[in-house]
Amino acid sequence: MLIRRLADAPLQGRSISAPGWESNRLLLKSDNAGFSFHITRIVKDAELALHYQHHIEAVYCISGVGEILDIAKNETHEIKPGTLYVLDQHDKHILRAFEELQLACVFNPPLNGREVHNAEGAYELTAEEIA
Repeated sequence: MLIRRLADAPLQGRSISAPGWESNRLLLKSDNAGFSFHITRIVKDAELALHYQHHIEAVYCISGVGEILDIAKNETHEIKPGTLYVLDQHDKHILRAFEELQLACVFNPPLNGREVHNAEGAYELTAEEIA
């Protein structure tokens, strides 16, 4: 059994941030669960162009208000507490936070822990994951 506490993530080196967001990565690839689990904060007024080319992500909104734009379909969907969205087609999207968003995120394949978005808004795979 594995027990982790959100407050301990920064002390354990499991807190990553970049402009517009901070992710507390509670469960990672090294934990051997087959997915990673994160609590992510998107700052108010952030607009993030993202495209997870190598990962499927499920996101549940805990608090805050924003929207997600599905670029391929040119459809915008409101995000508010209780909303779940899944990027199951490696969907290119724009995430906007009208208020600070607190999100629970699951990634498959799991993240290693130190990833940040590349120029295309994706997380890179390791050489081992590519092979």
